[in-house]
Amino acid sequence: MTVLVAYNESPQGEAAMRAAVTEAVRRRQELAVLVLTPQVGAAVPAALAHLLDTVPGTVSVAPIVFRSEQADVADAIVDQAEAIAADLVVIGSRKHSTVGKFLVGSTTQRVLLDSPAPVLVVKAGYA
Repeated sequence: MTVLVAYNESPQGEAAMRAAVTEAVRRRQELAVLVLTPQVGAAVPAALAHLLDTVPGTVSVAPIVFRSEQADVADAIVDQAEAIAADLVVIGSRKHSTVGKFLVGSTTQRVLLDSPAPVLVVKAGYA
């Protein structure tokens, strides 16, 4: 039983991390972190390390997983949710214009439609 958070170093990523920790505590589940920014090494980004330091001791944290450069963001999130049999996927989102959604597509929408688990979408202002 796991809560998966898709994290990137942004206000949305930080909000998603906070929400995922809250859900992991509430559900008494493990927290899994998928870093969306591909990494050259296995070093945890400093901002994420700081957030992980605030995770209560009652929550176990799975080894951090990094998205590969070749993987599409939405596919990486859905694939990781399937791989760990996540009970909840938490993602951050920012507002896009209608034209922006049409031209670029919406990662959030794809995750919502394709995720094997319920998805919690969090805006940057989540406290």
